[in-house]
Amino acid sequence: MADSETQGPDYEEQHVHTVYEQIASHFSSTRYKPWPVVERFLKGLPDGAVGADVGCGNGKYLAVNPRVFIVGSDRSTNLIKIAKQHHPHSAVVADNLSLPHPNHSFDFAISIAVIHHLSTPARRIDAVKAILELLRPPFRDRKGGTGGRALIYVWALEQKDSRRGWDEGHQQDVMVPWVMKGKKEKAQKKGKALEQDMEYGGAKRGAEDKTFLRYYHLYRKGELESDVAEAGGEIVESGYEKDNWWAIVARKT
Repeated sequence: MADSETQGPDYEEQHVHTVYEQIASHFSSTRYKPWPVVERFLKGLPDGAVGADVGCGNGKYLAVNPRVFIVGSDRSTNLIKIAKQHHPHSAVVADNLSLPHPNHSFDFAISIAVIHHLSTPARRIDAVKAILELLRPPFRDRKGGTGGRALIYVWALEQKDSRRGWDEGHQQDVMVPWVMKGKKEKAQKKGKALEQDMEYGGAKRGAEDKTFLRYYHLYRKGELESDVAEAGGEIVESGYEKDNWWAIVARKT
C-alpha cells in the first residue's frame, strides 16, 4: 500500500485502470446478474427516462429496463468494447472525474462499485459531485416531479459475515486480489485431445495462475452519506446490500 501522499491519478492508473484492462474479459464473465436494489431502481424509472451509468464495466445494467435509455461510460477500453454490445444503448470511454456529458441533462444516473476505486477523500467527493452534476435540477410539478436521482454503490468496511471478513478496526485502504486461473496445456495425439502430464517440480506444467491487485477504499457506515453531503447532494434513501453501502441521492433543492 502506498503512502497517502503518493496516491492520486497515477496510483489509480497503476492499481485500478491497468488491472481492469488486463482482466476485462475474465471480469466480465463473472458480472451478469443485477443486484436487487439496482434492479429495483432501474425498473422503477418512468418510461422514456434517459440516464448515465458511470463506470458501467461490461454494461450488465444497460438492458435491465428496456423502457429507458442509458449512456454507459468506463475508463476501460476493453470493458467498453463488451458494453457496446447492449444495443440500443450507448457506451463511451470516459473518466469519472471528466465526463463528456452535458450537465443537468439526465433523469437518472447509477454508479455501481466504482467510487471506492478513487484513492483520496477529495477525489471520491469529486466523483460524487460529477454524478450529481449530471442530474436534472430539482423541481416540483403537478405530477410530483422531483428532478434527477442517482444510485451509488460502494464496498463496505463492515463485512464480517463475508469470506473476506473485514469489519470495524480493519484498515480502509486495501489491495484486493483478482486471480485468473491458468489453463492446463493440451496436445493432440492420434486424433484425440489428451491432457499433457508434464511433471515439473511435482506439479503439472501449464499456464500459470496470474494474480492482479486492485485498490479499494472500504467505506465505513455513514461515510458515503457524508461524501454526498460534501459534494452538494442529499440522501433520498440509503442502505446496505451484499457487503456494500448504497444511497439514492439528489441535488439539493
